[in-house]
Amino acid sequence: MNNLKIKKRLVQDKFMCWGVCLLATLTAIPLFAILGKVLLSGYDQLSWSFFTEPTPTAYKAMKAIEAGEPIPGGIANGIIGTMIMLGMAVVVAVPLGILCGAFLAENSKTRFAQFVSYLTDLLQGTPSVIIGIITYVWVVVPMKGYSAIAGSVALCIMMLPLIVRSTEETLKILPASLKEAGLALGGNKARVMMKVQLPSAFGGIFTGVLLAISRVIGETAPLMFTALGCSFVRFAVDKPISAVPLLIWEFFNDPNLQELIWGASLFLLLFVLLLNLLSKYIAKKWNQ
Repeated sequence: MNNLKIKKRLVQDKFMCWGVCLLATLTAIPLFAILGKVLLSGYDQLSWSFFTEPTPTAYKAMKAIEAGEPIPGGIANGIIGTMIMLGMAVVVAVPLGILCGAFLAENSKTRFAQFVSYLTDLLQGTPSVIIGIITYVWVVVPMKGYSAIAGSVALCIMMLPLIVRSTEETLKILPASLKEAGLALGGNKARVMMKVQLPSAFGGIFTGVLLAISRVIGETAPLMFTALGCSFVRFAVDKPISAVPLLIWEFFNDPNLQELIWGASLFLLLFVLLLNLLSKYIAKKWNQ
């Protein structure tokens, strides 16, 4: 009887193992199909000029297609615009998100902290297009024009809940003895948080920041309402500016530029992949 039970359990174990492997394979097929299509269609477009020249006009693209030549130009205006807006968003979102996460970790049982935590979850689940509309009302209308500032505000709002949550959860898993030792040495709560707890949680916090950046770098809807786009390289933050997701949308709507979709999409995928690998590497090194 015992042998029958053991054999039955072994069969069930193998059945579940093969079932999980099959479902995992089915889940991965669409992912690899998308990655393969983007890689095969976009790798031949990646060149020095693709990263250093602005987007060509539809007329230039049409002439190149008629002559059987590669479409001139690239996505330099989108890359620079994306970096400018991301930089401004990070400067505001990172310190604000870390401070908010530290407050929630230290005062998780208070009503105010619970209310802020609820708002954080609500903000994290808000569709990006809604954030774009709200930012349009808050920033674009008062400034009387689209700008990189408005785009960075939208990205900042989207990054905040991710940074808050990663900071809060990382601080909560720190050993209590770390804080107790700091307090026993005469430090107040604020000093212990800034000098002991946050440096100890740096790996998890930095990982959360990189994941937040990779989350918002591909957003198009909020930038359509805030940054609008620009066909040339621009560094002014109070004027309309381009971004790589905006360029992909513009390429899609222009038959003469649709070939550039794959190169721009591949650049975004590689950038997000690099950020994710970097976050895992830093988290692993910091834990060691």
